[in-house]
Amino acid sequence: MSNRADRWRFCCPAGHRSWEPTNNHFWCQQCASRPVGPDPEFYELRDRKTNELIERDQIEVVEDGGLEVEA
Repeated sequence: MSNRADRWRFCCPAGHRSWEPTNNHFWCQQCASRPVGPDPEFYELRDRKTNELIERDQIEVVEDGGLEVEA
């Protein structure tokens, strides 16, 4: 993800910005590096602007490295 605005706005459920999209879910590097803690694989991103959780199937990764969220 190269779009820095999306990185600041959206985070994993634990609040990290080190997530990556996969085919059907998201993965967080910071969650994965902890021996105990949140699952590094998840299906929702937290929108820090609205505090809502947005499901993976509502988010599309677009060519410019950004995200599009379905309304």
